Amino acid sequence: MIKAIAKVFIAFNSNIRRSQIASGFAWGLLLGLVPGNNLIWLALFLISLTLKNNYAGQVLVMALVKLVLPALLPLLDRLGWFLLTLPQWQGFWTRLYNLPLGPFTRFNNTLVAGGLCAGVVLWLPLFLIVRAFLPLYRNKLAPRIAQSRLMGGIKKLPLVSSLIKAGQSASSFTQKFIN
Repeated sequence: MIKAIAKVFIAFNSNIRRSQIASGFAWGLLLGLVPGNNLIWLALFLISLTLKNNYAGQVLVMALVKLVLPALLPLLDRLGWFLLTLPQWQGFWTRLYNLPLGPFTRFNNTLVAGGLCAGVVLWLPLFLIVRAFLPLYRNKLAPRIAQSRLMGGIKKLPLVSSLIKAGQSASSFTQKFIN
């Protein structure tokens, strides 16, 4: 988890495209809201791996969503129940369940249906929010954080200072190897 957090901060402060970071966050939200051990989650996960996004952000957001998910379960359950009991959709749900792989998707579980619907609906707003926030962070917040007393104290910690030195030596080794 600490490694994912560090990689997210590195991505925030590096030249990685805003859309890749935002996509990672949005996919993490979607995968976090859909319960695991079903074909829908596996398909979404495999799709997310084929796209260019920040996987550290995806893992971080997915872990955070899974932590708060127990508080969201009643809402997701109600949403899933609402979707699965709509009279005009009953024929669609029946046809979907009768497909050879239909039962393995567990779409008829209220938590799966509600989590999938909420994740799909929230995917684009989170993508746009993170994409809009990154320039603000990179231009305004990052310099202030880097110059803060707290960051100066954190850099003086033995573990952090050794990590910084290791990162600088690896960077200089890479530059020598490339040149």
